[in-house]
Amino acid sequence: MDRDTFREWSRRAADWGVDYRDGVRDRPVRAQVQPGSIAALIPDAPPEGAESMEAIFADFEAKILPGMTHWQHPRFFAYFPANAAPVSVVAEYLVSAMAAQCMLWQTSPAATELEVRVVDWMRQALGLPDGFAGVIQDSASTATLAAVLTMRERALDWKGNSAGLAGQPRLRVYCSEHVHTSIDRAIWISGIGEDNLVRIPTSGPLRGMDAARLEAAVAADRAAGMIPAGIIACIGGTSVGGTDDVNPVADVAARNGLYLHVDAAWAGSAMICPEFRHYWHGAERADSIVFNPHKWLGAQFDCSIQFLRDPESLVKTLAIKPEYLKTHGKDGIINFSEWSVPLGRRFRALKLWFLLRAHGLEGLRKMIRDHVSWARRHCERIRATRGFEIVSEPMLSLYSFRHIAGDDRDLDMHNLSLVEKINADGRIYVTQTRVDGRVAIRFQVGQFETTTADVDFAYDVITEIAGSLN
Repeated sequence: MDRDTFREWSRRAADWGVDYRDGVRDRPVRAQVQPGSIAALIPDAPPEGAESMEAIFADFEAKILPGMTHWQHPRFFAYFPANAAPVSVVAEYLVSAMAAQCMLWQTSPAATELEVRVVDWMRQALGLPDGFAGVIQDSASTATLAAVLTMRERALDWKGNSAGLAGQPRLRVYCSEHVHTSIDRAIWISGIGEDNLVRIPTSGPLRGMDAARLEAAVAADRAAGMIPAGIIACIGGTSVGGTDDVNPVADVAARNGLYLHVDAAWAGSAMICPEFRHYWHGAERADSIVFNPHKWLGAQFDCSIQFLRDPESLVKTLAIKPEYLKTHGKDGIINFSEWSVPLGRRFRALKLWFLLRAHGLEGLRKMIRDHVSWARRHCERIRATRGFEIVSEPMLSLYSFRHIAGDDRDLDMHNLSLVEKINADGRIYVTQTRVDGRVAIRFQVGQFETTTADVDFAYDVITEIAGSLN
């Protein structure tokens, strides 16, 4: 591709992106295809010769686009959002064009220094105290893995990386029943093992872990010759927003010398609004915190911030410094590859910088406040509608409900059928979960361009399709 062709197709791709976002509301939210249907359109073998960009782009629109679920659709009420504010997309154009490998300060000084600055901007925006440093990881899964590796090393007096886990006492990590599966994966990959992830029963309207039971579990494990290593607290769990009361959990961590990691991947964005910070009182006592600006805040994936009280512990756990990665003649610099599992790093800070400047904190606060308000209103409308019951009350902009068939049909199968029919209809997109062993339908408001009319429309679709099942 020569420079003129590169210019032409760069412009056409940008124009396509604008047109796509303008028209995404008219598309079905979830891909309306069957498994294998897209693969059947792609040749089995790679092309031997070059093909024209016209042909490639035409195939993209004809064969790939129909198989895409539209996460930027304003009627996406499933999972948690993966927002990409338009200004963030523009920043990603620039990042892709430069294609810098930002693993060390010297490989792109601006990338490192901007990351330091915008992470501190976010610390201030969330109301966290001075003393926290941070790094932009690719996802909360990686940030949690880094935290688990650090708690492992600290518990083993920094000998795990060198000596391995064989012959060591069993390590134990504690969490609630509502944590994300990324915690399970971190436990697997770290070598601690699923059997050593202790799930503490939850209670109360926010389904937080019981601190007394947590302390009893730690004491019992220590008495049995095991090594309690750390606690993972949850703010806004994926299923129904399960949220731990962090202060009592932090008390247990402090009394027992345990590393405390707080997973606020989704809900952390809401902490830019002071009125929501009661949900994570005590988070400032954690050793590390993760939240994802690429979920609710509008920074295009991937962009996950891990705040650290003691970055040196993380660096001691993860840093490898061969000669070819040293920056000679410079002191006091940060090489963020030493703060993360992968060596390679994208220039993630640029999109966050663009986003914060283009919208300002007040613009982002208004969006989050609207989403919370609209979700709560939607919950009350469903509550007041015959044939529905609320399963979990709103946690920020997430709640869950169930439809009652009114006859002897199996309610779990009935609600799974309702979810599938809603999603096959294509006008909105929701997901299911299980609460106390029973199927419930999750509803969360969070897409960057959702309006109050979209939320009202979702109520109409849900009640219409539920009525058709009766």
